[in-house]
Amino acid sequence: MRVVVTGGTGFIGRRLVERLRGAGHDAVVPPRGVPIDVEGADAVVHLAGENVAQRWTSSAKERIERSRVDGTLRLVGAMGGAKRKPPVLVAASAVGYYGARGDEELDEETPPGSDFLARTCVAWEAAASAAEAFGIRVVRLRIGVVLAADGGALAKMLPAFRAFAGGPVGSGNQWMSWIHRDDLVELFLFSLSNAAVSGALNATAPRPVRNREFAAALGRAVHRPALVPAPAAAVKLLFGEMATMVLDGQRAVPKRALGLGFRFRFPELSVALGDVFARPGEAPTPA
Repeated sequence: MRVVVTGGTGFIGRRLVERLRGAGHDAVVPPRGVPIDVEGADAVVHLAGENVAQRWTSSAKERIERSRVDGTLRLVGAMGGAKRKPPVLVAASAVGYYGARGDEELDEETPPGSDFLARTCVAWEAAASAAEAFGIRVVRLRIGVVLAADGGALAKMLPAFRAFAGGPVGSGNQWMSWIHRDDLVELFLFSLSNAAVSGALNATAPRPVRNREFAAALGRAVHRPALVPAPAAAVKLLFGEMATMVLDGQRAVPKRALGLGFRFRFPELSVALGDVFARPGEAPTPA
């Protein structure tokens, strides 16, 4: 299978490309800044886009929206214009789609939120869904906090924990919807190969946890205490409006993925973190 992977050099993309090639597929990573050629592709995975984990200035918001929405529309246009259209598009989205919902359990039928990230996710997913007009099967993965030691949110948390300064963020009561990177990669492959999969899927492990539980589990995994909280006021001062991503959170569950028969290798946080740090070059330094 020839799979075009936009964003294939990123934190998620590079592991997905490795997995595809290891399984004997031809994974093609388009160069940045040039029109994407999807002619002859059997599938397209869309991961490219501006990082949302930055201070949301007006210019940053514009970059995020333009890259996520306009970039997806350009890709869909290329797919629709191909002589032989790729039959499937698996596009990244985020659990930020749901906005701040407190303790409400969120499955794929839950309506979207109304904050900046939620509005962006709605437009982002709508851009991907436009490919359905060309007879293309579209899967939209609403991704949570992805766990791996070499990038993403976890890599940003580790220095504080290893310096004995880690702990819960804000109240610690907010929910974290997380997923081991390998489970996320397998969910992409599951979506590519299973013709019954379409529409939105929450790409999160079955058991979300509260932030304080996450901090405690991470502390145990790296043999450090998790007793130094990051006050909400300090987080807001540092990150501005983007602080809502970590101070509010979402309690998303993968109802559709489980119903379609996907099985998570790492459904429990402690097991997922144990695997992350058991890998060569990623093991924590004992106290």
